[in-house]
Amino acid sequence: MTRKILVTGSSGFLGTALVDHLAHLSDAHIVAVSRQATTHSSPTVTTATVAGLNADTSWQTVLHDVDTVVHAAARVHVMRDTAADPLSLYREVNTLGTLHLAEQAAAAGVRRFIFISTIKVNGESTARGECFRADDAPNPSDPYAISKHEAEQGLLTLAKTSTMDVVIIRPVLVYGPGVKANFLQLMRTLRRGVPLPLGSVNNARSLVSLDNLIDLIQVCIDHPAAANQVFLVSDGRDLSTTELASRLSAHLRASCWLIPVPESLIMLGATLLGRKSAAERVLGSLRVDISKNRERLQWQPPVSVEDGLKKTVEHFLVTDRA
Repeated sequence: MTRKILVTGSSGFLGTALVDHLAHLSDAHIVAVSRQATTHSSPTVTTATVAGLNADTSWQTVLHDVDTVVHAAARVHVMRDTAADPLSLYREVNTLGTLHLAEQAAAAGVRRFIFISTIKVNGESTARGECFRADDAPNPSDPYAISKHEAEQGLLTLAKTSTMDVVIIRPVLVYGPGVKANFLQLMRTLRRGVPLPLGSVNNARSLVSLDNLIDLIQVCIDHPAAANQVFLVSDGRDLSTTELASRLSAHLRASCWLIPVPESLIMLGATLLGRKSAAERVLGSLRVDISKNRERLQWQPPVSVEDGLKKTVEHFLVTDRA
């Protein structure tokens, strides 16, 4: 029997890859929803558009006979948000828009709602030697994380009052073919052989490849033990900023000029230049424990961090012209 899986944010970094992956399942028909009209070559994918994601959006048409919703659409995190009231804007999309969709999904008889949240719900960083766990008390601090946390709370409440299961996945930094933002900029900088003061950064960062995140999502579509649970996701192997830059350089076949500058001097220089928060992300640690995934879902990341980085760089070398 063919089941229908609805994916929101289907034109985004995660959504595009997720739809392509699920389209190959023999027993699934995918409804790919985005704000802009798109097409898909697979006969097992139907595309649809919605005007936006807010408390007024009507989802009834696309939810007909849907078994599972994977909600990947969101107002994404903006490093330097200049809006007068950014929390209200994030809430409109990430909180109210999500809960409005979930309520309509429950009313339509959807069996499971998978919400792609963010590790920022746990917090911004971990002390060295420590890590976040799925069942830790949340500690969101910026408007984006707060809006995601509020959506999580509303979804778990809805799960208690309806027949629809909820699964919450909080990814760490996601990388893979087509990655944008800071990860893309780092690859461009390393490819040019620009010297960077990152030769002795002694931190630890959890990352997750697009393939590993998608694999966990697929497991959570059906696994009975995923119902009404929160999961963190990573590659299961943490890297320092120095290790990440070095491994990317090796795959890029570029000269690696990582100068061993003391972290205190990097922080001082960044502070003087008004880039303290950026330096904290580069120098700080953020580690997650995915033992809950292993114990509850019998899930292990199928792709190693080395293979994930290699695949990302190979795509970058073929497609990037900057």
